[in-house]
Amino acid sequence: METRPTPLPAGTKAPDFELRSTPDQRIALSSFLGRPVVLVFYPADWSPVCGDQLALYNELQGEWRRHRAQLLAISVDGTWSHIAFAHDRKLCFPLLSDFEPKGEVAMRYGAYEHGDGVAARALFVIDPDGVIAWSCVTPQGVNPGADGILEALDALDANRPQPQPPAPQGEAHV
Repeated sequence: METRPTPLPAGTKAPDFELRSTPDQRIALSSFLGRPVVLVFYPADWSPVCGDQLALYNELQGEWRRHRAQLLAISVDGTWSHIAFAHDRKLCFPLLSDFEPKGEVAMRYGAYEHGDGVAARALFVIDPDGVIAWSCVTPQGVNPGADGILEALDALDANRPQPQPPAPQGEAHV
């Protein structure tokens, strides 16, 4: 019996990576330090569950902005597949290719299905300091939705220091 991958737990420093978003552009996780990152590993472009999951996240762009979070999605598909898939689904966030070496980043996050040779359906919320605040893995055929992600982002917001209002100026007494 194959066991589900075990994602890196909360409190772990998120491994940095740099992956292709197009054949000639790369995106590094470290470029988002200072803001939360929602990291979505998914098995494959063009599969029904993945399409539904990523379409849901695309509809939640306002939520990501409200939390100042960057959404990044990763699979082992190549960049050309990602480009076609993102265009077809009108996705407004980067799809990153963990193609070569295949699944290396997914493996570092504990989010790789060795038996199937694809990324697991895994979610991570990374805090502005680059530390994993929340993670989970769901079965390949199950759309995990966004509730856990949004709860983790709400918790980050609740723990973020709020800007202090300016100290009141002394009032002139006559």
